Amino acid sequence: MKKNVNKLTFMALLTTIMLILGYIESLFPIPGIPGIKLGLSNSVLMLALYWMGVPEACVLMVMKVLLSGLLFGGVSGMLYAFSGGVLSLAVMSVLIYCFCSFSVIGVGIAGAVCHNIGQVLAAMLVLQTNRLVYYMGVLVLIAIATGAATGTVAALLMKHIPPKVRESVKKKKN
Repeated sequence: MKKNVNKLTFMALLTTIMLILGYIESLFPIPGIPGIKLGLSNSVLMLALYWMGVPEACVLMVMKVLLSGLLFGGVSGMLYAFSGGVLSLAVMSVLIYCFCSFSVIGVGIAGAVCHNIGQVLAAMLVLQTNRLVYYMGVLVLIAIATGAATGTVAALLMKHIPPKVRESVKKKKN
């Protein structure tokens, strides 16, 4: 029972941190390049993915998308964030659990690139145009840098969060 309460509390805390980071990032848009953010909340999602597992990370991603959309954005923003989040989380999960040789920074880069791909694919479907694919080159280059940054933050968090906290939420290996 206590393990479930700890996990639920930790998930609520992570969701809150993700929302705060997303809000702070929205206050500092990058002029001239629409849709570009550092994506620090992805560091938190990666932490959950490594420590808690795929189902819990999926819940966190959905909660962040829904709450961010309701609080700060709109339905269209939720569609794009969800599309990017699903593809990003799927690829990061495969890299972590199937190809264990990837570093946290490599997983962060792959997640950022796939998040942008997911968002552009959703936009292409909604807007009924394939011209957005040309924007992909710019987004991939920026995603490499931002993904390296979020991967580094996630690696630092994993290294510096006290073992007692990590163990209270770590997914049991059966």
